[in-house]
Amino acid sequence: MRSDLMKEGPARAPHRSLLYALGLTESEMKRPFVAVVNSASDYIPGHKHLKEIGQAVKDGIRNEGGVPFEFHTIGVCDGLSMNHKGMKYSLCSRELIADSIEVMLTAHPVDAVVFIPNCDKIVPGMMLAACRMNLPCIFVSGGPMLPGKHNGVRFGLSEMFEAVGSYAAGKIDRDELTALEKSACPSCGSCSGMYTANSMNCLVETLGMALPGNGSIPAVHSARMQLAKMAGERVMGILKEDLRPSDILTPEAFENALRGEMALGCSTNSVLHLTAIAHEMGVPLDIDRIDEIGRATPQICKLNPASQVFITDLYEVGGIQAVLKELARGGMIHTDCKTVSGTVADRIRNAPAADGEIIRTLENPFRQDGGIAVLKGNIAPEGAVVKQGAVAPEMMQHTGPARCFDCEEDASDAILGGKIKEGDVVIIRYEGPKGGPGMREMLTPTSALTGMGLGSSVALITDGRFSGATRGAAVGHVSPEAAAGGNIALIQEGDMVEVDITNRRLNVLVDDAVLEERRRNWKAPEQHLTGYAKRYAQHVTSGARGAVFED
Repeated sequence: MRSDLMKEGPARAPHRSLLYALGLTESEMKRPFVAVVNSASDYIPGHKHLKEIGQAVKDGIRNEGGVPFEFHTIGVCDGLSMNHKGMKYSLCSRELIADSIEVMLTAHPVDAVVFIPNCDKIVPGMMLAACRMNLPCIFVSGGPMLPGKHNGVRFGLSEMFEAVGSYAAGKIDRDELTALEKSACPSCGSCSGMYTANSMNCLVETLGMALPGNGSIPAVHSARMQLAKMAGERVMGILKEDLRPSDILTPEAFENALRGEMALGCSTNSVLHLTAIAHEMGVPLDIDRIDEIGRATPQICKLNPASQVFITDLYEVGGIQAVLKELARGGMIHTDCKTVSGTVADRIRNAPAADGEIIRTLENPFRQDGGIAVLKGNIAPEGAVVKQGAVAPEMMQHTGPARCFDCEEDASDAILGGKIKEGDVVIIRYEGPKGGPGMREMLTPTSALTGMGLGSSVALITDGRFSGATRGAAVGHVSPEAAAGGNIALIQEGDMVEVDITNRRLNVLVDDAVLEERRRNWKAPEQHLTGYAKRYAQHVTSGARGAVFED
């Protein structure tokens, strides 16, 4: 056993004395040691209950004869860090989480691992660590929160951000805003729509690294605690089988995940994270392959923020396994892929068929291609992404004058101040991985546009990112980014910009010669960075590469 590195033989007597200090018995010293990597936090609604999830996991490990050791990672709540300096540290935290887990699992050798994430960057951060360590392991998330309800209408955090725009436009008063804010998040759990956290928890299940139900069982259901206990029990079986991430995370598994991503209409952040996870695992995956799969996969689910259907609704009609079963019916899923609990075929065999409404059939999809589109053109030669499944039909093709801003705050002030008009194309730059640094999410400006009634007439383009709660013609991950000299830095106020999602084009309608003349006079803004942000900016690559660190 790997844990023998710190507990076996006469030379390890000092190590054993330290382990006995923890209260271990002689019989426990002979059993497998299992790490429980938990992101429990009093800060984050999605993580508030993970202490209880962790206890259930440890109970499951003990049920099957293992010895659990729990430690915690950091985690940033994207909602709480939105629209201020804190958001610069959200994506940055992904690499810190992976690195810190590598440190802990190498310094304290264990035989297997259970990972307990729930939100945003924590899920992919733990996945990166799982790939890097390649130990027998399993994931179990904390599950989604219930949707909010106000005046008989269900809603989520995305509508809460949009309400700020409605208030700024005078469409609702302060009392209504207060009533909404007290109703939007009624329970613990990851925010209730197909935002980034739920997208990643669903995709971890699709990849085969978690048990069925991981992505959709509500946080407050007892079934979630049962799933956690089952994950603790199952990791002992995974250890006996010597089943490792490298056995599960194959090119075919990533294709399954991308099919699921497109069918579900996941957050655009999932493109960023799947690319990074594949890179860590040594699996070839680039934005062109993602585009290829997106063009050939129908969107059969349309969840909040694109509709009033929530993750809890998806759970009640069979969850992720029912979605995969419908895709498999069309030959789109590699059903022989291994998972932490049998093959994909084993898992979908008893899943219900598509209900036709929440999970549509392949014959009647919401759209013939996937929920995410990759755009290219002179603004984004290396690519940009948009959640096309949440774009109004009239904005699938749009040309308008550029309104240029060099940071999110300036753009938000202009939108909330009524300075953006119908037909405009808002450009927010110097918010990329290096330029931000940290590639901030732009939920405040996009939600403000929607809340003010401009979501079906104004497009927004950025080298930053978007929350999964974003809807509208919001194009992100523009690569190369402005700070790296990408053409998005050269766009000037009033330039006509073409956003053609249908034909996957993104262009500023300016001659190449004019752009080159502007480039000769361009200089990147000076940054005054310190600490981790400075180190991050020095090593991070483009959004098109998953914002991974340089090799």
